Amino acid sequence: MAFIDLRSDTVTNPTDKMREAMFKAEVGDDVYGDDPTMKELEQYAAELCGKEAAIFVPSGTFGNQLALFTHCNRGDEVILADDCHIVAHEVGASSVIAGVQLRTLNSVKGMIDPMEVKRKIRKASDDIHYPGTSLICVENAHSSGRVIPLTKMESIYNIAKENDISVHLDGARLFNASAYLKVKPSEICGYADSIMFCLSKGLCAPVGSILAGNNEFISKAKKNRKLMGGGLRQSGILAAAGLVALKEMINQPIVDHENAKYLANELSKIPGITVNDDIHINMVFFNMQDTNYSSCKLVEEFYSKKVKINGEENGEMRFVTNYWVSKKDIDYVIKTFKEILDVD
Repeated sequence: MAFIDLRSDTVTNPTDKMREAMFKAEVGDDVYGDDPTMKELEQYAAELCGKEAAIFVPSGTFGNQLALFTHCNRGDEVILADDCHIVAHEVGASSVIAGVQLRTLNSVKGMIDPMEVKRKIRKASDDIHYPGTSLICVENAHSSGRVIPLTKMESIYNIAKENDISVHLDGARLFNASAYLKVKPSEICGYADSIMFCLSKGLCAPVGSILAGNNEFISKAKKNRKLMGGGLRQSGILAAAGLVALKEMINQPIVDHENAKYLANELSKIPGITVNDDIHINMVFFNMQDTNYSSCKLVEEFYSKKVKINGEENGEMRFVTNYWVSKKDIDYVIKTFKEILDVD
């Protein structure tokens, strides 16, 4: 029996079509602009976002940090949520690479108050003590598993434009948000000046993310990407998988979301398990404090039964569905969970 992996959707393997496309990909030196497959991917991705241009980057973190590095000058201030991925899971890279100051705002279910954003904007010219606000970052779908309403994004975007400030969207799971909101990705991207989204995760490509924006922004970002070590050579091999992801896999989140709801419903039936009701995408958050069972021990027990999970973080457990987790797999996970806890 192969392992069932619920740790994240980052664990997805490429599909057979991706492997075949990678094998047959026409390539060239992308730093010279000679890779036709990469050019096709970047153009296709830009059109999907409704933007003028796009570039391929090695990872989502790379894409977010490249956006900060390109939008901002050293010492500028960036407004964003206190629990967003850029703050919580990107190793403090913004201080190392872009040299910016992060001004974090209180987040409620992944959302920041547009009026609080407005109040926190600072202009360097107003006071010699102030840094200038040059960027606002939003995340959708949020890494908490929640999707942000477009009305919230629109309000923040309008405030940014009134103050001549750019907006960057961390859209690592853009297509999950699109599926939940039942809108085209470009509609979400319309409320941001730059967008990063992952080709990996739920779309199953093995490597890579996209950063999209207008021509001027992407031209500047290409030079900064080179500075950061992201100038790749025959990268069309990776782009080929990305094209399959964008042309054939962007509806996969719909299936993953349904499986997540099924998983959440079945978990809620287990005594001692409390499931977070906000199942917007492919993430199921829950706590098992009432079971008095150690999450570390649970990780070991599941692993011995061919299931990979992560331990708790801040008192919560998280299971993530993806292309390689079927409904049958979920049934096995639930059965195994009950056996471990020794409940019916």
